Amino acid sequence: MFKSKPAHVDGQVDTLIGAQVVIHGDLKFSGGLYVEGRIVGKVIAEEGQRATITLAENGSIEGEVRAPVVILNGRLDGDVYASERVELAAKARVQGNVHYQVVEMLAGSVLTGRLIHAGAHEGHALTEADLDAAAILR
Repeated sequence: MFKSKPAHVDGQVDTLIGAQVVIHGDLKFSGGLYVEGRIVGKVIAEEGQRATITLAENGSIEGEVRAPVVILNGRLDGDVYASERVELAAKARVQGNVHYQVVEMLAGSVLTGRLIHAGAHEGHALTEADLDAAAILR
């Protein structure tokens, strides 16, 4: 009935959004959430709880994602806020800003937006101009 989960899934999967499922509205979760279907709305982990969201290759989310651990291999249109770690797998397609503590980005993944480290001032990320200026100073 269920396919075996891919090797990159972190820990236990408590909730599965199947490939044929479309959810319209915000979703609050804790534990492991594995999304093969489509969510139109915010996906937010319960405050103070361990939580990992994994977006499968054919899954999609249209909305903001907030969780300690975010693993993406599908399409996400919205900003990501990961208090611990973000992984962008080879098939990830992200249109939005990624706020992270630690980030892993594999070859093939696409990010249309900014990477913003949790320690950076809100709304400020390194731009190409910043990088060019830093190169000139060296």
